Amino acid sequence: MGSKLPIALSNKHIHLGQEDLNILFGEGYELTRTKDLSQPGQYACEEKVDIVGPKGTLKGVRVLGPVRGRTQIEVSISDAFKLGVTPIVKNSGDVEGTPGAKVIGPKGEIDLQDGVIVAARHIHMHTTDGEKFKVKDGDIVRVKTEGMRAVIFENVLVRVKENFALEMHVDIEEGNAAGVKNGDLVELIK
Repeated sequence: MGSKLPIALSNKHIHLGQEDLNILFGEGYELTRTKDLSQPGQYACEEKVDIVGPKGTLKGVRVLGPVRGRTQIEVSISDAFKLGVTPIVKNSGDVEGTPGAKVIGPKGEIDLQDGVIVAARHIHMHTTDGEKFKVKDGDIVRVKTEGMRAVIFENVLVRVKENFALEMHVDIEEGNAAGVKNGDLVELIK
């Protein structure tokens, strides 16, 4: 396999903090798992919300579980424009200086002051993969795709942890532009 790894395309979604989950869906509400995702312990939920920005609305945005420490909305650049917010590329979890939005659920709504990001492209790696690829958590690498629309992704963040499975994540717009689909192999070229 050499320096090859699988890629996955990420569509718009929201991660909820417990307090916001209670407001949107009701006190003590528990998320309904519908499908496990590629990263261990992560899953798509049955629940969906509407995201409202200054200029538009994204309807039916899927909630991903489990519950996190704080709420974060991950969108593409086109989604950000539709909402009417400035698209800011950030690492997941880093919402400082990002725009906010209104989130509407079946039981209530919240006005986030920040939390809307375009997730930076990144690679999840188990520690053994980090050793194999000779990279460490926080490294920035380059990744090459294959095919008619081959591209080289610059500025790809490496995230190495014991509970990660090997996979590169890009948003759906980047993946479509590069002509890749879930499960395609890409090459880490540093």
